[in-house]
Amino acid sequence: MKLRSLAAVAALSVSMFAGAALADGRIAAALEAPIAAKTKVVAGGAVFVCDGAECVSTAAPSRALTAVACKALAKEVGRVAAFGGETKSLDADELQRCNAAAKTASLAAK
Repeated sequence: MKLRSLAAVAALSVSMFAGAALADGRIAAALEAPIAAKTKVVAGGAVFVCDGAECVSTAAPSRALTAVACKALAKEVGRVAAFGGETKSLDADELQRCNAAAKTASLAAK
């Protein structure tokens, strides 16, 4: 019986720590040009809600705070001026890589 209780406590503590590792929290992206309509985009495993000149993910995994995830977002909504979360923001070089495949402003507004 003690072994079962110990196993249950261990499983519960592992799941609590794993949940904390998977979700870093909020990530926001400022777009260089506003988009025409509110939309949802999945990038880096996070769901971003984009409205106007901002895209926000409220429960993003740590892999979503990278230039690769930013690039996936920019490909859908256009050039990104800033991309970051509570603990980290992309620097100028990372933003340049992010915007390499960005949708042009004229397409983003459609």
